[in-house]
Amino acid sequence: MDRAKKNIFELTNCSLSQYKEIEKLPLCVLLDNVRSMYNVGAIFRTADAFLIKEMILAGITGCPPHPEITKTALGAEESVEWRHVENSFEEAKRLQNEGWKICVLEQTHNSIALQDFSPDKSERYLLVVGNEVNGVDQCIVDIADVVIEIPQAGVKHSLNVSVSAGIALWQFVSHYV
Repeated sequence: MDRAKKNIFELTNCSLSQYKEIEKLPLCVLLDNVRSMYNVGAIFRTADAFLIKEMILAGITGCPPHPEITKTALGAEESVEWRHVENSFEEAKRLQNEGWKICVLEQTHNSIALQDFSPDKSERYLLVVGNEVNGVDQCIVDIADVVIEIPQAGVKHSLNVSVSAGIALWQFVSHYV
């Protein structure tokens, strides 16, 4: 059994131009007023790894180019399609009106445990992740088609937004592969 670490050449899947041509999953991520540029960069990197269609940076969420985003994204801000909108709610509502299913990652009464959520492969999803302190704006939670929650057993009641986004995105991806 070969357990040698792969080198950079073995890890390289494709070039930037080839990546842009690959069909992406019917999944976008909306960052609702995420404060930390490091979190934004980390989510870019996860979006690249999982072939996410687009990242929508909303409200106070920072945008590339920015040194802190670049530091954690490691170039993923160049491969992942992204755009900025001023109002998270208006963008979520617009996409919902276009047929996207709004999936909010939040701790609410009657949320669905992440492991019990199975995305319908015939649908397009917008995963909304929220601000590090306040979470996803309640007006977006109110219009959501589904609210998913990552069950937690520790003393703390939350995970870092980039960690939560990665876990939730893997749940989607694992149903598509």
